[in-house]
Amino acid sequence: MVFLGYLLFRNAESSSSGGPISLNAIEKADAKLGEFTFTQSKGETVEWQVRAKQARLFEQEKRAVLQEVVLTFYGGSGDEVTVHGEEGTFNTATKDFVLANQEAPIVVQTRSGYTIYTNRLEWVEAVKEIRTTAPVRIVGHGLEIQGQGLMGRIPSEEFEILQDVHVDLVSAS
Repeated sequence: MVFLGYLLFRNAESSSSGGPISLNAIEKADAKLGEFTFTQSKGETVEWQVRAKQARLFEQEKRAVLQEVVLTFYGGSGDEVTVHGEEGTFNTATKDFVLANQEAPIVVQTRSGYTIYTNRLEWVEAVKEIRTTAPVRIVGHGLEIQGQGLMGRIPSEEFEILQDVHVDLVSAS
């Protein structure tokens, strides 16, 4: 565990490449893990946790490439929002991450009864926002909203579809 912490944070001050990791680079990972967990806390409060079945760590890029990802956001009143992704990338310096699905969409179920569907979802730690430029569908309370792109805040459940917004009334079943 000490080695993993050292590996992830040793060069936190130097710049990252920011580019995608090629398949060749994946084979040259600094470390490969069968299980990966990272917990982000503020004081004594856990804000979110990312877990993965497999991880490949790249020290120079300050990046972990993840497979079979489970991301859980924790609210102040004990609420949880859990999101599953087929694959993901975690930036160990900024604490940003990206989840992506090739098959079924990523599903975000909100406390207020809305469900968000998209194939790609980013978390930007500095502003505590989820984002995507991919197509998005939000369903709930007799509405189906579709569009391109999304910005949102999990704790306040404020979400904005960025363009090409279409709203349909659907029967609540």
